Amino acid sequence: MCLAIPAKVAKLEEGNLATVDILGVSREISVDLTPQAHVGDYVLVHAGFAIEVVDEQFAQETIDLIKQFPELADLDGQPALA
Repeated sequence: MCLAIPAKVAKLEEGNLATVDILGVSREISVDLTPQAHVGDYVLVHAGFAIEVVDEQFAQETIDLIKQFPELADLDGQPALA
């Protein structure tokens, strides 16, 4: 099963790349599909791509749900990313 996880855009970089924070873990992703994303926005990340810009409330509600499932987040609250 695959899922998209909310991430906060920390930095936009050249080449349509961004550094995002996913439950305290920094990852580099592509923003090719969400060129409207800005630093501070929340995006849904799937397979290394931001697929949608979402509002902060939706992102936080989703993060709270993810934290309830130990198979989706380790004990430190960091995602089990492949």
